[in-house]
Amino acid sequence: MRWWAEKVGKPGLLPGDNTGFGLAERTPYQGNRARRLTPETLDRVADARTQLTLKLEAAFGLRREEAIKFRPALADRGDRIALKPSWCKGGRYREVPITHPKQRALLDEVRAAIGNGSLIAPGRLYVDQLQTYKHQTRRAGLGQAHGLRHAYAQWRYKVLTGWDCPAAGGRDCGQMTPEERARDRAARMEISHELGHGRLDVTDTYLGRRWAKGSAPR
Repeated sequence: MRWWAEKVGKPGLLPGDNTGFGLAERTPYQGNRARRLTPETLDRVADARTQLTLKLEAAFGLRREEAIKFRPALADRGDRIALKPSWCKGGRYREVPITHPKQRALLDEVRAAIGNGSLIAPGRLYVDQLQTYKHQTRRAGLGQAHGLRHAYAQWRYKVLTGWDCPAAGGRDCGQMTPEERARDRAARMEISHELGHGRLDVTDTYLGRRWAKGSAPR
């Protein structure tokens, strides 16, 4: 699980020889937008609440608004987080499973930092905190940090299937057995729900095409 330790900014938790600085290098797959959150990147973020926001995005695949409005006292259900409709795009309630000890540790860290509140600083509005977030992420070279969601999706795909997705250099469905294709489809549907979409085709953006262009069965 070296990838996970890198993603939440703590690569020292696990040994490994794949080290990077700032944003990790992208894979050779053209169009892969996955980005990992490294200690060097976090060190360039001066605002503690923005740091926690980015960690939530990386650990749970949250959109930035969902992470900024996140309230652990309301969301933490033990084995999953429940996102209120008012936090989510399109007002769609959803749940994301807690599947790794580092996710649990992060939730405890966030709760210790903000108690019953959200990652919007006291006395500020969401739009104020959003401006701070934008400024801090620009300085850190992260832009909108949407690539953290891509990295989460690709991590979940590998956990659920046992192999890399096409965007990370893995096989497409044309190179899989029928049983593997069924597992691919189930994993993509699960990830789509976790990201707040619910459609299979959306996962192509995060994971790469299920079928190579022109090879899908008719």
